[in-house]
Amino acid sequence: MGIEKKGFKFLETHEWINVSGNIGRVGLSKHAVKELNEVIFIELPEVGVQVSQGKPFGTVESVKAVFDLNSPVTGKVINVNQSIKDSPEKVTSDPYEEGWMIEIELSDISELNSLMDYEEYNGIYT
Repeated sequence: MGIEKKGFKFLETHEWINVSGNIGRVGLSKHAVKELNEVIFIELPEVGVQVSQGKPFGTVESVKAVFDLNSPVTGKVINVNQSIKDSPEKVTSDPYEEGWMIEIELSDISELNSLMDYEEYNGIYT
């Protein structure tokens, strides 16, 4: 993948966020989708829902099990990637671009300081 992940931040539960201004795009890391193997169903929140840092915002179901998706930050969901509901395989085939899940308007940008940067995450999980 040609995407620059240096600006990405990660939760220890493998969700990533890439922030521009006060808007963050959220997805699941390549490491996580590799462990899931095949994603068969995704449940995501509706636009306008409030999410909290470290709390579940949805679920992902693979051939192995069902897992919670946790929000890297607190804020309001302003966009949901509807295309992955119809084609959940995008989450495994392109987790950092087409496989993104939700966009959040951050209520406290300082929460990003508690997340791992790409180098730290990559050092632990690769």
